[in-house]
Amino acid sequence: MLTSSKQMLLDAQAGSYAVGAFNVENMETVLAVLAAADALQAPVLLQTTPSSAAYAGLDMFAAMVGAAAAQVNVPVALHLDHGSSAALAARALRVGYTSLMIDGSHLPFEENIAVSYAVAAFAQCCGVPVEAELGIVGGKEDDLEREAETGTDPAQAAEFCARTGVDSLAVGIGTAHGFYPGTPVLDVERLSLIRAKVDVPLVLHGASGLSDAQIRDCVARGICKVNFATELRVAYSEGTRAALTDAAVFDPKIYGKEAMRHVTELVKSRITVCGCAGKAM
Repeated sequence: MLTSSKQMLLDAQAGSYAVGAFNVENMETVLAVLAAADALQAPVLLQTTPSSAAYAGLDMFAAMVGAAAAQVNVPVALHLDHGSSAALAARALRVGYTSLMIDGSHLPFEENIAVSYAVAAFAQCCGVPVEAELGIVGGKEDDLEREAETGTDPAQAAEFCARTGVDSLAVGIGTAHGFYPGTPVLDVERLSLIRAKVDVPLVLHGASGLSDAQIRDCVARGICKVNFATELRVAYSEGTRAALTDAAVFDPKIYGKEAMRHVTELVKSRITVCGCAGKAM
């Protein structure tokens, strides 16, 4: 069932677990993620970036996720990931997205506050929660590319949340989008300091490539939503390539099913690590 992400994250915060948020690219990834969530009875967020929205259209993803969510017995939120403008967030809201992110982290502090406040103001009037970002998560994902990671300042985070009224906050603690060039080193003490200053649920971006132990530590320190994108693409591609080793295969449904199987198994493992299995009940 399609629902808002607000109560999902508040429940996660109260229960000391995190909800998995998975970027989807097409019908197959939508179905694969929901199959995993339904099997484990876990609440889940399905996310699309601006690049994915440009590829297929916000309305197409809203229709696909809405139809698929009606077939499972878990809470499902459709989330705009890294919304690049207030206009894009407004379009997502109009077509049925139930959760929005506005990413002004690349802007000066006051400008980030201004755009985040504006999106929170119009979205919350419609009952849709808003995530913002303070500090910069480095790396590259789709059209989003940041050369350097900037850690979130705990005192600024408290001011930012108070002045914008956002429902959740993505923080920079050393994670990166895309593939890590080496072993990721996270500033978990910074995360604990942010948690002590900020009341809203905290979000971890760039979790693909982190160890299970790192994710669990971040959840224990206050992360309530964990984003996964790159590793789902890898799993999907591996499944497709495996099916295409048979030169006689030419039916897209065959390699689509194998790609979905790979993604579903990955998502199950990440749901388990986040601690949200069984939390849909």
